Amino acid sequence: MTGSIVVGYTATDAGADAAALGARLARSLGATLRLVIVLPSEGTRNAAVAPERAYEDHLRRQATQWLEDAVSGLPQELVRTGHVRFGESFAEGLIAAGEEFGARLIVVGAANGSLFGRHRLGSVASELLHSSTIPVALAPAGTSTEDDHVLPRVTVAVGTRPGAENLLDEAATVAADAHVGLRLVSLVPFDVPPGLDTGSIRLAGDEHSREVLSVASGLLPDSLDAVVEEAPGDSVEDAVAHLSWLPGEVVLVGSSRLAQPRRLFLGSTAAKMLHELPVPMIVVPRTRAEAGVR
Repeated sequence: MTGSIVVGYTATDAGADAAALGARLARSLGATLRLVIVLPSEGTRNAAVAPERAYEDHLRRQATQWLEDAVSGLPQELVRTGHVRFGESFAEGLIAAGEEFGARLIVVGAANGSLFGRHRLGSVASELLHSSTIPVALAPAGTSTEDDHVLPRVTVAVGTRPGAENLLDEAATVAADAHVGLRLVSLVPFDVPPGLDTGSIRLAGDEHSREVLSVASGLLPDSLDAVVEEAPGDSVEDAVAHLSWLPGEVVLVGSSRLAQPRRLFLGSTAAKMLHELPVPMIVVPRTRAEAGVR
């Protein structure tokens, strides 16, 4: 994988989690790691208050120092840089930086108050998930305390709607570049029309697994180890909670069909998954996954 991974960095626990996930992904995928702090642009400041040049210089110096400290603490073998950018919002600045650096991913941490090992969307992540044209990786709280520095496996959650093969292709690319196995998780019991009885749901699940295997055989390289696993349960949250997860792996989901072309929108299924996920989630825009899991 070429290109960069952009991390939305702040000198907080969430920023450290995002940097740690970014480092794991950059090392696994051979990408350049770019830590970015976004400061408010002039247009977002109070027009009634004259800009204080000394204060602005102080903010820039402080941000630069935070970046230097963070970059020096990352694995030395990584190609890593720190950047101060300006934007109308932190998310807008990150998207602009991602486009500037040709980023494959934008990485952000969980909101303050998140339980250890869990996700909680803050304002920056929420804005990114509604507007980014670049895949967004969400780091659960506590990622920076993990010892692993490479991806052990890639999981992709696939449903039954058209476009799931595009999400599979993206996940296969990540797994192949990281030289790890790929797990395809079927959430078909929660992605079927309402009113089906248990027997019909089971048949739909079996058929979907066969379809996934058929598509995978045509898309996946012979060297890539891939397995299909159903996620049984009474709800999305229950199914995800009963899945086994390797320390450090990631799960890919597709953006909602409600998203505008080339933009993200976290759908209901993915949002429910997020409540129980103990691993990072990567949300892929519609241009890379027209449907997938919503």
